[in-house]
Order: sequence, then structure tokens, then C-alpha cells
Amino acid sequence: MRPYWDLTFDAEGHCDPGERDALLEGVTQNGIGDLVVFSHGWNNTRSSATALYGRFFAPFPTLLAGAAHHGGLGYTGVIWPSMRFADEPVPDFPAPRATALDAAWPVLEPATLQALARVFPGSEALLDRLAELLERRPDDPVRLAEFVGLAHRLTTSGRQGAADGGAGSAAWAYDLEEGAGEPAEPTMFSGDPERACAAFAEALSLAGMARTDLFGAVRRLWAGALELLRQAAYWEMKRRAGVVGQAGLGPVLGALAARCPGVRVHLVGHSFGARLVAFALRGLPAGARCLGSLTLLQGAFSHYAFASQLPFDSGRGGALKELQARVDGPVVCCHSRLDTALSVLYPLASLISGDADSVRPETLLGVDAARWGAMGHDGVQAVAGTARTTLAEALAGALPATGCVNVDAAAVVRLGGPPTGAHGDICHAELARLVLLAGRVMR
Repeated sequence: MRPYWDLTFDAEGHCDPGERDALLEGVTQNGIGDLVVFSHGWNNTRSSATALYGRFFAPFPTLLAGAAHHGGLGYTGVIWPSMRFADEPVPDFPAPRATALDAAWPVLEPATLQALARVFPGSEALLDRLAELLERRPDDPVRLAEFVGLAHRLTTSGRQGAADGGAGSAAWAYDLEEGAGEPAEPTMFSGDPERACAAFAEALSLAGMARTDLFGAVRRLWAGALELLRQAAYWEMKRRAGVVGQAGLGPVLGALAARCPGVRVHLVGHSFGARLVAFALRGLPAGARCLGSLTLLQGAFSHYAFASQLPFDSGRGGALKELQARVDGPVVCCHSRLDTALSVLYPLASLISGDADSVRPETLLGVDAARWGAMGHDGVQAVAGTARTTLAEALAGALPATGCVNVDAAAVVRLGGPPTGAHGDICHAELARLVLLAGRVMR
């Protein structure tokens, strides 16, 4: 994995200037013709992110040995403030001691509490209260409502509402919403707290993530409350990924294109990192033609993001409407039906409202979730000309030269326990080869 450069961004998309300059100078000095830029999803630390990059890039030298490819290949890892709950196993990485769902009671583990404090600085007192409520599990609807309200305050919309006394929360919206029916305000906070927590508990049971149907009424609600907190944190990570991509990575790539004409950049993103690299298309300066490919690995953002017209609202398009045209090569979207984080929990977090009938078994199994689906569940939707293929077919030469292509990667993206399933199972030589083929780095 040499030469390699880090690019570190804060939550508002500001890039470390020293790392940015080192990249620009290094690409020139090393004669880089192709640069692979990878963004992690919900990794907790720089070390865990770089470990992911090392694992994913490890097959590249072997794959390129003896193959016809462009010279001068470089690597960049994007580091941005995100987090993973400590109870979520990641294939091929050290397993957590135990999951919160296996514990006698739902708990906020110390490692998760530390990660939350790191990505939400200044929220330590709020987080301590959340942990206390989960530990005590009071049989009191007022305390459950307090928990949901505190979880909401971790999100940008919740903080804005608290700052103006709650008056502005409902009207608050950021300019990076999906534009696909997904509200800027997380709808799981708009209705009855008890119903929302019960809905998440039902989802965990129906998806086989936890036998909440065997829990007592109190534990069942607090198990749902813990899942609601997880989704509140991830909602904010999703928003943050869009900000970092548009305000941070996009302009850096523009500077790279101006400084190093002819360099071909191949963007790769996992989970919310897929949203980050995709939203870099919105921040890329006009006229910059440096993108050779875009590969989305289990992308945790709307499958309608690139749509020019939404199936349920003909007057609107996705947040990245037609921006796939900014990529000179293909936009490759890998998806897996075994990713329960995206097949169940992602749409549910968007779907839950105050309507008690909004959560039904058929909804949770995907029948009614098409409107709220994620890229990594079923691929790019409502984009004319999108190709579909299996991973084996793609590796055999079925990738188109341009446009969107959905690649069913369930043959390798298949391992992982509750609650996220195969969401993190991406470190495979087959996916590394797919990146190289998509970017025409190897032929």
C-alpha cells in the first residue's frame, strides 16, 4: 500500500492542510497516474480506519502483478469523525466481548459511550444520563420519553431545536437531505416515544437479531430504546458524511485535478463512507474531470440519490440527480441481501412515525420499504440505463465502461452477526479486483 496518504477531515469538512499539501505534492513527485481514494464508514478511530484500508488494499499488488495496467498507482485513506457501536461485530476484525442484545439487559457499553463522546464532543453529561437510564430501565413512560428526547439532541436537528427552545426543530432542514422522500428531521422522533421504541424492538425480533418477543414488557421497550439511540447516532453520521464529502473531499479533488492534470481518481466508499465519496461529486469544481470510477460498497444512503425523477414524486429528483455524469467511468454499486443494517434497520429509521400501523412484518421484510431503501440493499434505483450483474459476471468482464451498474455481491458480502449482518464484510480480493476493473487500472 505504497505510496499512501491520509486525508483527515473534521465534522464540518475542513481538511488537515498539511495532509492535503502532502497529497498534492506526493502525487506529482511520484508520477501517480491512478489514485484510489477510500472512505471508511462507521469506524471509531484512525487506527481502525487505516487497518480497514490496509486489509482492503492488501490484494492489490498481487492482482496487478503481471497484469496490463497503468503505471503510478497511489492510495489515499479518508479519515473523518464517525463511530461504530461496540456490540457490532466486523468480519476479520477482533470480535466484541458480547453484544448488548445478548446481555441480561440492554446496556450502553463503556466502549460505545467513549466513542459517542468522541464524535459528539460536549455531550458527556447527556450521554451519562442516557447510560444511567439504560442501566436503571425505569418502568415509567416519562423516563422513556426523556431518553428519546436526549437521543434526539445528539442529532443536528435536535441541537438546533434545543437552542431555540424547540420552536425551530420541526422547520430545521439541512441542504444535504436525500431529496428522495427522506425527511431532514428523523421521523423516529416525531411521534410517540413508546411506539417508536416498541417498533424498533419488533424490528430486532422480526429480523432475527434478538428474541425481544421473549422479553418482558419493560426490557422490550428499553431494547428498542437502545436501538433508537444507535439509529439516532447513525442518522447524524449519515448527515456528517454528506457534509464532509461535499464541503471537504470534493474541493480537495478539485485542487488535485488543477495541480496534477491527467491524474485519474477512483473513489471507493463503504457504508456512510459511500455517501461521503458520492457527495464529493456535489463539491467537485465545475470543469474538473479527474474521476475515473466510483465504487460504492454497501452504501448507507438512499437508492434514489442519483434519480432524475422520483417514482413517487415526479417533480423531484435525488440529492445527486444525474451527477453520475461527473464520473468518466462506471458508478459501481455493490449490494447484498444479507446486510441487515440496510435491509431492515436503515429503512425503519426513516419510516417510523407516530402511526402505530407504520410498522408491520411485511414492511420490515422490505415490501413497503422500497421508498426508503439504501444503495447497499438493492442498488441504484430509478436511473435509466442502470445495468445489473452478479459479482462473478462483473469480474468476468461484464462491467460497462460508463453509467451506473448494480453488482450483487452477496456471494462474498455474507458474514456477520446481529444487528448489522454482513454490512461490514467487505475485505475480499474479489471486491479489490472489482475496484481495479471499474477504474480500468487493470485490464
